Amino acid sequence: MKKVIALAAFLFLAFSFYSFAQNEEEDLDAKYAAGLLAPGTQVPEFTLTDNLGQTRSIQDFRGKKVVLLFWASWCPDCRAEVPLVKTMQADADPEKVVFVSVSFDRAREAFENYVRDNDLGGVQLFDPAGMKKSEIGAAYHIKWIPSLYLIDEDGKVIFGTVVADKVAKVLSAN
Repeated sequence: MKKVIALAAFLFLAFSFYSFAQNEEEDLDAKYAAGLLAPGTQVPEFTLTDNLGQTRSIQDFRGKKVVLLFWASWCPDCRAEVPLVKTMQADADPEKVVFVSVSFDRAREAFENYVRDNDLGGVQLFDPAGMKKSEIGAAYHIKWIPSLYLIDEDGKVIFGTVVADKVAKVLSAN
């Protein structure tokens, strides 16, 4: 009887842990993405300089879907998402989808080194204001990084999240 009770307790704990792990992504979005721009919202305009020194505007990408990623090289969650973002880029049709990343690094050198050392593709933009003082971050309601948006060809939000895998799923369905 003791073995049955011990086994039941073990199974209960294992199931509880499994359920918690399964809901972790949902919990991250519930906690950090609830305030992101709603689907159908026209995205706020912005202009920043990229890692090559060119000035780029979000309007430059009209006519294509945009995966817009807010990140920083000092952010462990952002670094963990790099392989998936690179896979999404490799799988996407560059005629239809562009990847635009906005770095909240405070030092341009840290941003440029991370982009170069990790062979990040897409358009890499630098916001020297940092996350807390960024007008762009405020306009996009960024409270957590990474934060990602999928934007349609007309500049309207399709989806916003803090989990890159969710963007990959929505992107593949569109």
